[in-house]
Amino acid sequence: MDPAIADMPRGGPNASWLDRRLQTDVLEYTDRYDVPDEVKQTVIGALDRVGARTGQHEENARTALGVVSDIPNPRILELGAGHGMLSAKIVELHPTATVTISDLDPTSVATIAAGDLGAHSRVRTKVVDASAIDADDGSYDLVVFAAAFHHLAPSVAVRAIAEATRVGRRFLVIDIKRLSPPLLILTQLMIAPLATIAIAVRPSFRHVVHDGFISSLRVYSRSAFVALGKAADPHMRIEFLPTAVRFGPHMGSLVFSRPDTNSTPAGASRHEEHE
Repeated sequence: MDPAIADMPRGGPNASWLDRRLQTDVLEYTDRYDVPDEVKQTVIGALDRVGARTGQHEENARTALGVVSDIPNPRILELGAGHGMLSAKIVELHPTATVTISDLDPTSVATIAAGDLGAHSRVRTKVVDASAIDADDGSYDLVVFAAAFHHLAPSVAVRAIAEATRVGRRFLVIDIKRLSPPLLILTQLMIAPLATIAIAVRPSFRHVVHDGFISSLRVYSRSAFVALGKAADPHMRIEFLPTAVRFGPHMGSLVFSRPDTNSTPAGASRHEEHE
């Protein structure tokens, strides 16, 4: 691993002085092993509710299906699934897609497996480390990682990109957009009073507020994604997909693929490509 990549700021190789300071190595509750599992599940449950109320789950599912619109029976692996609602929407919207729902947290995987989604005939559940995926080359048409890629440190993120593009023809990352430093500071100042009220009404909400704030400091910029992709493979293709204006967190989407997989999505001419 190039030391410059391992130590790269979340704002990218050329991040400004202020941008480099608006990041943190503090872990979110969902990444920690020193907290009760119910704390993690509280955060995961809150993310599920937010995604359902803002339409984020369905939007992410439609983005994923758009990337494999040229494949009649797509095989999809979801990494870092958490609550699994992205995969639930995929099998709801597509009549023949098969989905492997995975997460590094065994409790989350067991919860999904024990529910209606885990019993679906086109769904498998599996504990998977995104940086060391136990699957053969080309096992999937699409690997998708939604709203959780920022949990990975740069060195781990590079391995995850390499692994996802090994086992899958295309690797779709959907994550919160990194805001410019002034906008990030302004946004947090605006949210702080509302968060304080929410915690006063429901103390357990502090875990959600904590993870939301940490996430905003750990998400990668566009230039950082390009650097990570090129570190995984100098010939990696990185395509930033158009994003719609929506209520809720501002999300961005991009697709990693290797040139030798013949994996350019339909409509790629509308995307910004880096080769």
